[in-house]
Amino acid sequence: MKIFHFHRRVSRSLGGNLAANLFLLIGGAFTALPLIYAILNSFKPLNELFLYPPRFFVQNPTLENYSGLMRLQQELLVPIERYAFNSIFISLVTTVGYVLIAALAAYPLAKHRFRGKIFLTQLVVFAILFRSEVTAIPQYVIMAKLGMVDSYWAVILPAMATSFGVFLMKQFMESIPAEILESARMDGAGEWRTLWTVVMPMVKPAWLTLVIFTFQGIWNNTGVQYLYTETYKTLPTALSQISSAGIARAGVASAIAVILMLPPILLFLISQGSVIETMAHSGLKE
Repeated sequence: MKIFHFHRRVSRSLGGNLAANLFLLIGGAFTALPLIYAILNSFKPLNELFLYPPRFFVQNPTLENYSGLMRLQQELLVPIERYAFNSIFISLVTTVGYVLIAALAAYPLAKHRFRGKIFLTQLVVFAILFRSEVTAIPQYVIMAKLGMVDSYWAVILPAMATSFGVFLMKQFMESIPAEILESARMDGAGEWRTLWTVVMPMVKPAWLTLVIFTFQGIWNNTGVQYLYTETYKTLPTALSQISSAGIARAGVASAIAVILMLPPILLFLISQGSVIETMAHSGLKE
């Protein structure tokens, strides 16, 4: 007796492909409009910024907004390079530290059995529900009791205390077959080596995504509730002080908005290739 296997071939017509590409193009352009508009505004002279109805494209492009920002930063008591160093230092330390902490916390929750595991897992999920406004006062009290107010740690440590990264890493680690970890242990790898050489490469999309979100969040964090000394303040704080002088500095404020957007965008452009490539080749065969 012959058994016939029928395979349905999935294909789209030329019109279907064109419609799908057109839809993706429109969706991409729609999401890119705010970014493009912000960049164009930074090149508009002051009289074009307040036109009504507003114009999307710039008619008389100028670099006066950026040159005005350079002149204003020379009047600051602390050099702009100090603010930039503070932001870069806080963002890098927080991002690297948070990814490491999230990985170390997620690995036993995902791949080990111990008493209280279910409770800790539910606690991690429950903690995601709390917004930063709810925990702001308790965090400040803790930082004050520890004597860390007006220091880098007052901004770094609260950012590392969020549970979203642990939840994200745990979800990815749970998809790793137990046979792969057992093979690593049979080859003599301990828990540390298994985590860093086997698990972390396999969950690369998770920690790269976590890097992007963490860096973006901490880069835009002014930390004004903790930092009072001028030499500890961040770049967003300094630039917001420059742009807070009213309508006369509206053009400078547009230039500042573009400058603050650049680091997260560059990080995303650098990381997105690795994320897409890893996701495309993350199939596991037993």
